[in-house]
Amino acid sequence: MATHKVTDSDFQSFIQSDKPVLVDFWATWCGPCKMMAPVLEEVSEEFADKLVVGKIDVDENPQIAGQFGIMSIPTLLVFKNGEVVNQLIGYKPKDDLVAQLSDVLS
Repeated sequence: MATHKVTDSDFQSFIQSDKPVLVDFWATWCGPCKMMAPVLEEVSEEFADKLVVGKIDVDENPQIAGQFGIMSIPTLLVFKNGEVVNQLIGYKPKDDLVAQLSDVLS
């Protein structure tokens, strides 16, 4: 598994990476989140040299979800140097996701 499980306690250190970081805010009961999981696995494996991918369960980690005002899931936040540079909401097929991440993957 190339995606990392992230929690409230290790979130800040996780997003401090020399690579862009994609964080998936999700929940076990969320249908679109379940559809997004294999897409994120593929992207994290295919672009492992350019991107770090993490998943944070909003039910288990409400502090970080609240900090970023997450109202809908799945929400994907892209961080560069610890700062949010992009936000994607809802299920995205792999091709759409990669296209929307092209600026951080190039």
